Amino acid sequence: MALEKPSASTTVLVTGASSGIGTEMARQLASRGHGVTLVARRADRLDSLAAELSERHKITATAIPCDLGDPIARAELIEGLRAGPALAGLCNNAGYGINGRFARNDADRERQMVELNVVALHDLTLRALPGMIERGTGAILNVASTAAFQPLPGFATYAATKAFVLSFSESLSTELSGTGVSCSALCPGPVKTEFAAVAGSTMSESLPDFAMVSAEEVARQAIDAMESGNRTAIPGMANQIQALLGRLAPRSLVLPLAGRVSKL
Repeated sequence: MALEKPSASTTVLVTGASSGIGTEMARQLASRGHGVTLVARRADRLDSLAAELSERHKITATAIPCDLGDPIARAELIEGLRAGPALAGLCNNAGYGINGRFARNDADRERQMVELNVVALHDLTLRALPGMIERGTGAILNVASTAAFQPLPGFATYAATKAFVLSFSESLSTELSGTGVSCSALCPGPVKTEFAAVAGSTMSESLPDFAMVSAEEVARQAIDAMESGNRTAIPGMANQIQALLGRLAPRSLVLPLAGRVSKL
């Protein structure tokens, strides 16, 4: 079993819900009848989205401002959910990247990126899974990236965090077989969101239209993967080809090309 049918007694937790893919995943879930719990740091955006979803789809949308980079805040978040609807799904979407040479990047932001992209995702999954397994149903969606399929000079730490997410999710998917709980990894390529601005990158500006997939389409395929229990989802044919080449091509070819794409 994967993501169960919508119910007033369940909710799906979406992290990083205040923008981009996270916002669109919340909209997709609500349009399919699921109650949602929206988590991010920006309370105003969460409140606005929760009001939109509640009014449009007549579901329960709860906004919880939370800094997921804070271990204590993460623990309090999950503990606080125990008194409410059961957790039918968890979308670990929160994360960011930094473009630039590792040794020149802000050290604190580099450390915070690992904390959010890896440690927070790992921690929330650890805390959510026991209840899902006990109920015999549930779906985890972890947002990786096509950057997970090869090293990426210029985004060294970001690509490494996403490689962790992909490997962890694929392993967990197999471990959960027969439990009624699924784990899917979403691997989007370039998407028109706030990611590039936060990362300090202009790389996506030079990409052709066929290489870009909308946040709406990425979110649709993400929730489809949760419903079907698919191990991975890579939106866009160009991204699927890139992922395959990233796995198969010699590093001696991949690394120089990746460095040029990242404009190092």
